[in-house]
Amino acid sequence: MKKYFLTSFLILFLNFPIINGFDLNPAYALSGKVNPVGTNLIVEIAKKQNPAVVFVTSKTKFQPAKGNTPPNRNPFGQFGPYGRPGHPQPPAPGGGSGTGFIIDKEGYILTNHHVVDNADVIKITLDNEKEFEAELIGSDSKTDIALLKIVKQTGDNTEFPYLALGNSSDVEVGEWVVAIGNPFGLDHTVTTGVVSAKARNIGAGPYDEYIQTDASINPGNSGGPLLNMSGDVIGINTAIFSRTGGNVGIGFTIPINMASDILEELKKDGRVTRGWLGVMIQKITPELAETFKLSDSNGALVNDVVPNGPAAMGGLKRGDVIVKFNGKEIVSVENLPKHVASVEPGKSVQVEIVRDGSKKSLDVTIAKMKEEKQA
Repeated sequence: MKKYFLTSFLILFLNFPIINGFDLNPAYALSGKVNPVGTNLIVEIAKKQNPAVVFVTSKTKFQPAKGNTPPNRNPFGQFGPYGRPGHPQPPAPGGGSGTGFIIDKEGYILTNHHVVDNADVIKITLDNEKEFEAELIGSDSKTDIALLKIVKQTGDNTEFPYLALGNSSDVEVGEWVVAIGNPFGLDHTVTTGVVSAKARNIGAGPYDEYIQTDASINPGNSGGPLLNMSGDVIGINTAIFSRTGGNVGIGFTIPINMASDILEELKKDGRVTRGWLGVMIQKITPELAETFKLSDSNGALVNDVVPNGPAAMGGLKRGDVIVKFNGKEIVSVENLPKHVASVEPGKSVQVEIVRDGSKKSLDVTIAKMKEEKQA
């Protein structure tokens, strides 16, 4: 009799010169320095960057009724299977913990949305064990990114150590990375590994484009930095793939460019405004490509159109295949929501479709996405 195992993604709620005869091309672009093997580079990165990594704790006013247990929150989380003998106990109900990192001398901090979601009180602890309260400046649940700021007393002119944000577009599979965080409350733990893959879609949200790494990350690493060999942040550690709740060498990191793109908006408005097209879409399989007379499986198939929405007003219909949006090719169905979201509401864009085997171009005015809307 076959046994079926359920494997799940755990959203982290706590809250080369020559190698083996291969000549590495020195002109090949990487996000950081090439090879730390045989050097003290990782030691230098840990010493220099650790002071800018913080321990984040959050508390809520909610307390479960006596006799009730809090909900099971696995992913890097507050209430996972960590209370068994030999495992650290979970934090007290009504609170969570994770990691964050300072991004400027004023004390702005990036972390995960789920680390501070619904928190009434947020505190951060520095590498030197100094503790501060932090204010939630802005948060975005769709990308799981939150921006905090350290609250300083009047007259306090402290300048904080901070990390430089790198360019995650330059990241290459196989390059070395360093993760710093607070797994299971063990503060400022440093682990190393490589980039295992890029642009992973794990079904966690509409804009999934994770960097995959084998650097060890565990419950408590949520919101911590993934660094390249220049010590720059290339991602925010967010999720693991695990059957046990612990690290198995498959971790997922939000590309730092995704945070950089919304940083100023979070500072200014506390939230992110996105464009909305008003369609439900699905992947094009080889069978569907043949049915709709397509030359390949690129594009996004429209399987429903919201009445009176932007797409409907622009002339899109059920069965249309969107192959280009605002001048950008739609290679896969995952591309479209990201492109739509990046368009300023009220702007008119060209949408190229295939309908009944023929290409057609439509002008569509993008609307503002409401929180409950999906695409």
